[in-house]
Amino acid sequence: MPRMLLIGACLGTLALAAPAQAQPSSNSDVSFDAGALLLKKPKPGLPDVRAQPLAWPRLDPGAVLCRTEADLERLAARRGGEAVDGPIDCRIIGTPTAISIVQRSGPGKVEVKISGANADSSSGWTDAWLPDKAPPGATSASR
Repeated sequence: MPRMLLIGACLGTLALAAPAQAQPSSNSDVSFDAGALLLKKPKPGLPDVRAQPLAWPRLDPGAVLCRTEADLERLAARRGGEAVDGPIDCRIIGTPTAISIVQRSGPGKVEVKISGANADSSSGWTDAWLPDKAPPGATSASR
């Protein structure tokens, strides 16, 4: 008889326990760890996003692009306070613009050609500082 009571007590305990469940679904909010279900708490704030590599070489916002070398020279003279005759055909770059370097004519004169997705196949002259070597994290504009 005590054996019967022991078996009955075991069966009664099993009957009161939570019913068996299948393995948890592949829901990303639930994980199975050491026999227990643990809820993963989302990280507060925005998710981490990797920065895209910057095109190189490029003209940054604020750089000047002139149609001809003479326009660039007249712009430099006007900036220096000299009186200059005629219009100066230059524009200020508003967004980072991928370029390719055509030629260098001294430290302050570089002929460039606009390249990349917004290329209008125009070339011009700039006085922007464009080092020979790209900074870390930059990629070729030809990508």
